[in-house]
Amino acid sequence: MATNHLPGPDAGPETHALAHLLAEARERTLLLLAPVSEDDLRRQHDPLMGPILWDLGHIAGFEELWLLRNTKGKVTFGEMPGMFNPFENPRRVRGGLELPSLEESLRSLAEVRERVLHALPWLDPRSADPLLRDGFVVHMVAQHEHQHGETILQTLQLKQGAPYAPAIRREPAAQPAPVERGMARVPGGTYSVGTDDRAWAYDNERPRHTVELRPYLIDRAPVTNGDYLAFIEDGGYDDRAHWTEAGRAWLEEEGARAPRYWRQVDGRWHRRSMDREGPVEPDHPVIHVSCHEAEAYARWAGKRLPTEAEWEVAATWDPAAGRALRFPWGDEDASGELANVDQLAFGTVPVGSHPRNVSPLGCHGMIGDAWEWTATDFGPYPGYETFPYPEYSETFFGGEYRVLRGGSWATRPHVARATFRNWDYPIRRQIFSGFRCARDDD
Repeated sequence: MATNHLPGPDAGPETHALAHLLAEARERTLLLLAPVSEDDLRRQHDPLMGPILWDLGHIAGFEELWLLRNTKGKVTFGEMPGMFNPFENPRRVRGGLELPSLEESLRSLAEVRERVLHALPWLDPRSADPLLRDGFVVHMVAQHEHQHGETILQTLQLKQGAPYAPAIRREPAAQPAPVERGMARVPGGTYSVGTDDRAWAYDNERPRHTVELRPYLIDRAPVTNGDYLAFIEDGGYDDRAHWTEAGRAWLEEEGARAPRYWRQVDGRWHRRSMDREGPVEPDHPVIHVSCHEAEAYARWAGKRLPTEAEWEVAATWDPAAGRALRFPWGDEDASGELANVDQLAFGTVPVGSHPRNVSPLGCHGMIGDAWEWTATDFGPYPGYETFPYPEYSETFFGGEYRVLRGGSWATRPHVARATFRNWDYPIRRQIFSGFRCARDDD
């Protein structure tokens, strides 16, 4: 296939670097698809997620739109019209669309990429145009494909029948480092959160701004399966006092008794993660829980969920340096060696498996394993400006969506930023979501 070709020798190093980002994203997409039959790629496995063939068409259309049509000084569309527009065709209806075959989908991906590679030398990262400057639009398209890789993995987790068997798997460390539990104290004060980065960050992460926080405590480690099992065994799903009104309504409708993908086998809880099923591992972060479940657990434990500002400060603030770091471990880019990100573990790992993934304030595992629910509704930061199109962020602002932070095992490193703001409905749990708790330090 032509999707991994690079520009010719006359192209400069910046062009080659951008082409490599696109090629690497495509290589990973194809790796994720390789073990899956065309029938499973076409099938709608759950109304929550569309067929994977739709994702492939959307990836090709988004790339064509933003790297071939919207780089001439005018944004024509934020989302391409037609079959692969997510607003025209929400997930629940995509299974009824006349989707192209796998061969046709791959051909479309390759053809768009060939045209992009011819155009790439003209997408000058030294341009004054903010869409092109520092490679922003190419980074956006690469990240978009990364994010759809996580969406594809959510779909494959929902898939029934033959288990998903990845061709490559990164095994966790044989012996996790000891992790101090309990809660870390964060002094009250003025902190800076967000970012002014315009090369990689999305508009909802900007601008960098200050927040005033009261003193608080936050869990040093994410809530684990073992922690959550204690909540279940103590009747946490039966005691409605732990649940908000919205949580109780969700509980009655969903009938949940445990995190999604947990089931009892001979009186013991088992869970399924992609192609593996076995007894619940007590030292792994809990995953596939809704925000309602996270809030109920927090009340049961005498705590609450952190705000997203509290989460970010706990993840990045370095009191000794008097500034926020890019990541809990410092300013080094995220990788599968530093945190459980980049997909190839195909599941969570024991807390402490990445000893450097600890913030200066003493919080472990804030990047990777599971997106962490917060108490904050998704909305704009002070001084927010939509760029380059409202359908990415602005359309979703309001009280319907709750912010999640930190990335999961299925998140690619370029997306697993400490400032990245994910969001979803509080009822969702097909996403790779977990949490940690906080408490006021009165």
